[in-house]
Amino acid sequence: MRKVKVGIIGHGCRGYGLMDTMLLTDMYEFIVICDKYEDRVESGKKQVYDKLGYTPLGTTDYREVLANKDVEAVLISCDWEMHLPIAIDAIKANKAIALEVGGAYTLQECFDVVRAWEENPVPFMFLENCCYNKDELLALAMARKGEFGRIVYCSGSYAHDLRGEVTCGKENRHYRLRNYLERNCENYPTHELGPIAKILDINRGNRMVSLVSVASGSFGMEAYVEKKRSEGKYVNDDLVGTDFAQGDIVNTIITCENGEQILLRLDTSLPRSYSREFTVRGTKGLYEQAYNATYFDGEKEYWEPADYAKNNINNAERHKELLPDFWRNITKEQIDAGHGGMDFFELVDFATRLVEGRAMPIDVYDCAAWMAITPLTEASIKAGGAPQAIPDFTNGAYKARPRFDVTD
Repeated sequence: MRKVKVGIIGHGCRGYGLMDTMLLTDMYEFIVICDKYEDRVESGKKQVYDKLGYTPLGTTDYREVLANKDVEAVLISCDWEMHLPIAIDAIKANKAIALEVGGAYTLQECFDVVRAWEENPVPFMFLENCCYNKDELLALAMARKGEFGRIVYCSGSYAHDLRGEVTCGKENRHYRLRNYLERNCENYPTHELGPIAKILDINRGNRMVSLVSVASGSFGMEAYVEKKRSEGKYVNDDLVGTDFAQGDIVNTIITCENGEQILLRLDTSLPRSYSREFTVRGTKGLYEQAYNATYFDGEKEYWEPADYAKNNINNAERHKELLPDFWRNITKEQIDAGHGGMDFFELVDFATRLVEGRAMPIDVYDCAAWMAITPLTEASIKAGGAPQAIPDFTNGAYKARPRFDVTD
């Protein structure tokens, strides 16, 4: 298969990691590396040279990437604020798009990206890697077989202690810091929402109708800064005594047209271990990622957490016949390529579909609907938890759009 000629827009921590994975796939030719910081541009050029023996072009202006006639696709992995504005410009420049995840800043930009794409429907892939993860794909396969019965409720979290990353945002030039200082919302909804949306056929016969969102007070970041200072460890003096806007815990309840309920939780400012707490509940049973457990009425396929810890029971291994071939045949190199393998499979899928002219399974309508959760939760929290209507970005087309999974 020929290689995809790609331009990278955004070469910070996430961009660097994605490029490493792309290099491993051997499915991409790197034409130009772009970041607003020159040292990151040079880092990306060296990354390609060390692996492939040639040096791509470099620029600090993403518009030069879009103007380059040799670039057929762009990977957008810059700061959250620019994801959709650059995607819109890339659509107008007739480039295929692989867009990293994050929350939108306004509802309008979600409409704008859909409108731009409908005027020029270039290949568009929203890079929600959790839709390619083993656990989520297992639950999806079980749901498709009807093993859970009628799905009633799904939940998930982005539960990740980010205090160190956020408070070192100035030194690391990381965009999360300004978000936590200025916004109070579900700022990173798609890791938990993406796989749930696939299971519930969102934009494919079903849609999200409304949400309510509430946030706790913001205490975790302030306490962390003070703790570091009292220990004599480095702390950004600008953050001492600063009030962070972002609540420590944000809970969002989404109502779907077909009667299902979704619960999302953002939990990134207090001490904890990482978890997505992905859960599917139906009339016949459940899937619970946190405990690697399933429960089926009358079938007794359930393990208490203590049993899981004692016996290291792995649900995905027990049901591996339901997994797609790429997970059953995964190599150690692919596992090590990023987030346990899901980055590798996602980027292989994007390149394969692009070259073969096949539709992308996470498209612009998914992108708009999932990213819109952020400004809608911001509005709901500001209004004391008032309900917010979730737009139908398909303008009614979702009713007839056929189901389309990442394994199709």
